[in-house]
Amino acid sequence: MAAPKRALAFRVAPVTVERLRHRARETGETQTALVERYLEEGLRTDGHPLIYFREGAAGRRPAVVGTRLDVWQVIDTIRQDDGSVEQAAGYLGIPVEKVRACIRYYADYQEEIDAWAERAKSISEREEANWRRQQELLA
Repeated sequence: MAAPKRALAFRVAPVTVERLRHRARETGETQTALVERYLEEGLRTDGHPLIYFREGAAGRRPAVVGTRLDVWQVIDTIRQDDGSVEQAAGYLGIPVEKVRACIRYYADYQEEIDAWAERAKSISEREEANWRRQQELLA
């Protein structure tokens, strides 16, 4: 069960408030939800500067700066390479430091990353099964 939320009051520039309202209308999210997301992602980015958050069909997720690789994909690759950071970096074509950044992020948010990886794998398996059914119909 999630902890109850606490109220937080602060003042921001009128132009910021207007941009927030506009963004909330665009996304269909509440202003409160957007502010909470921006604060959380900003704080995480401060602590993990080589990680950013990107939007996709399956939702927002942490990824490696300068790539389209999700953190969970890097962690999965490390596991497949028997924990070798250097091998994973070589296979993915990214610097070792970015692989280590994913490990640091994973250490702080392991449960979240593991849950995201499970969802991503389930979606992938479902889509592959759907594709195979379509191919059988065309054969």
